[in-house]
Amino acid sequence: MASSDHTGDHHGSGSFPADPMHQFEIKRLLDINIAGFDISFTNSALFMLIAVFIISFTTIISVRKNSIIPSRMQSIVELSYEFVADMVRQNVGSQGKNYFPFIFTLFMFVLFLNMLGMIPYGFTVTSHIAVTFALAMLIFIGVTIIGFIKHGLGFFGFFVPKGVPIFMLPLLVVIEVISYFTRPISLSVRLFANMMAGHTMLKVFSGFVILMGFLGGWLPLAVMVAFTGLEILIAFLQAYVFAILTCIYLNDALPVSYTHLTLPTNREV
Repeated sequence: MASSDHTGDHHGSGSFPADPMHQFEIKRLLDINIAGFDISFTNSALFMLIAVFIISFTTIISVRKNSIIPSRMQSIVELSYEFVADMVRQNVGSQGKNYFPFIFTLFMFVLFLNMLGMIPYGFTVTSHIAVTFALAMLIFIGVTIIGFIKHGLGFFGFFVPKGVPIFMLPLLVVIEVISYFTRPISLSVRLFANMMAGHTMLKVFSGFVILMGFLGGWLPLAVMVAFTGLEILIAFLQAYVFAILTCIYLNDALPVSYTHLTLPTNREV
């Protein structure tokens, strides 16, 4: 109620017509409380379900007939499939084919969440750090488990750079460990910050259009239209970056071996 009064005061004072941060507000659509735990159904969960439904519906319907002359929808799905498959081949290699379904699902999920946020009155799920960090932690934990399954304790060799003089190993190992454990932070913050900043700028420019009226609002309107096109491109690029970084992290867990765990000899130093 306090936020509503605050927004009303802003509207009444004739200042900025809308709070740019209001679009990121989580709203309860269905209150659910089980054993003291609040698991209410929110607008964020709703748009996640919408994204899952659209992805499932388009892929199932488009490939069900599998016609020789593909329809437009089938062509889009096949292009998406080949795009992600090529990404996996280039960054993970032949070993990555087992993980292609996960990376394809991840790419499409993030892409549709980003694009749904571009629809008027939509909600950008990826503008919340809790969502992006949960996805990043899922990838981080999964890649770490795969690394230990493939290499056992030899996976610790990942933190030992190859060909480094022995006296520099303690410093570089610490740097590698810190870099590895900050991966989920950088992965989640990159997606969250880009989506939140872009949508905030769109809201700001739309506010200027309203404030400046019919005669003076043409310039901010033109900027807003151009920025909308840029934001659509960014929505795609952020999904691509999220997926390709997942491939790179996965590739670190799937090399041939980490045999360089053995320390260099005095002659090599």
